[in-house]
Amino acid sequence: MTDLKTDVVVIGTGPGGEGAAMQLAKAGKSVVVLERYSRIGGGCTHWGTIPSKALKFAISQLTDAINNPILVECGIKPRPTIAQLTATAQKVITEQENMRRTFYSRNNVELVSGHARFVDANTISVEGGPNIKTDNVVIAVGSRPYHPPNVNFDHERIFDSDTILGLEKKPKSLTIYGAGVIGCEYASMFRNLSIKINLINSRGVLLDFLDNEISDALSYHMRERGVVIRHNENLDHIETCDDGVITHLKSGKQVKSDALLWAAGRTGNTNDLGLETIGIEPDSRGYVSVNQCFQTEVSNVFAVGDVVGFPSLASAAYTQGRAAAKAILQDKDAVCQLHEIPSGIYTTPEISCIGKTEEQLTEDKVPYEVGISNFKHLARAQILRQNIGVLKLLFHRETLEVLGVHCFGPNAAEIVHIGQAVMSNPAVNTLEYFVNTTFNYPTMAEAYRVAALNGMNRLF
Repeated sequence: MTDLKTDVVVIGTGPGGEGAAMQLAKAGKSVVVLERYSRIGGGCTHWGTIPSKALKFAISQLTDAINNPILVECGIKPRPTIAQLTATAQKVITEQENMRRTFYSRNNVELVSGHARFVDANTISVEGGPNIKTDNVVIAVGSRPYHPPNVNFDHERIFDSDTILGLEKKPKSLTIYGAGVIGCEYASMFRNLSIKINLINSRGVLLDFLDNEISDALSYHMRERGVVIRHNENLDHIETCDDGVITHLKSGKQVKSDALLWAAGRTGNTNDLGLETIGIEPDSRGYVSVNQCFQTEVSNVFAVGDVVGFPSLASAAYTQGRAAAKAILQDKDAVCQLHEIPSGIYTTPEISCIGKTEEQLTEDKVPYEVGISNFKHLARAQILRQNIGVLKLLFHRETLEVLGVHCFGPNAAEIVHIGQAVMSNPAVNTLEYFVNTTFNYPTMAEAYRVAALNGMNRLF
């Protein structure tokens, strides 16, 4: 079989691989993209971001319908099965995959299906296909749920964040071990289906990277909804039985539920990639070390997305892919190090933030002040019957520069981008921008003006 020759090989078709491939192709480079599965889009499209967010939306629609006073008055009470709810994601997945195939086709990027392995730093073998000679390689193979050896994931009542989406019957109770982003998102979703939730957290607070006030708000609203949160707990062992799963904790507690969702950590998909043949050694969780331009210790090999670890966001992966491509193109004006990436956490309510937290500003001895807008005072939130939430602006007391935006509430992942746009433009980045800007009324965006005025009032 004749070897192929290309400028760049990209391994993986998730957001990181797609970002790199599109940037390189538009710059005139020949690109071959390798995907081990028959379908493209990676874990983001098929097992993670897209299906889980589609499920969240389906559950939110169901919850809204159940609580809609007009439908209640009419005696309408929908009762879909959990399989029907999870199936709503399939149409979105298909549309996303078809759209992405057109991206590769329009940009003359060749897609090759098969498992890839390094022969050397400039040669990639493809299972059942040709070897590919290349000048540069971008590793974008993503990650998967971490499976500790003492947990039997073959048991019908034990799930991870990939397999939970195949749940066919609604359990009455669910233990979620791991209270990171994924654990908190699923705790919110399944509690909205009236499933009893035990959320086991190995740390002292939920999502301790968040601003403390936002983390506290999440804990409060989860508990108010009936989620049982157990902090500072670690697994001893798991016992399975005919009618459920018993999670034994090192504290001596035993938590029994119909099913268990393991949501404690992820690992990079670097196994059997042949990295040892080129001198790259992933860490104990399968993650690859890179520099600020996403270049590995092998100069012509780059890595982006979840396989490099934090922040493990689809949005960040795409930007990382483009940054690696710019480094390959030797774009001297390219800024490869990523700054100020917004976080989006799809709990109920949503959480999103960008910039510094109060704790960070206090530690850095920055003279800051706070502006608050409670959603219960916004007409739009009242109309939507979604008045739980807050927008919090952190700004410099003297320059009025916006230093952080923290949002907890409906559509937080959308609302944060207004603050992001202002923070990224030094010419307008002051609290006065929000005070002097006219926002449509009624909108959730109006929260920025309310928060800015609230902050201004604290200065005098």
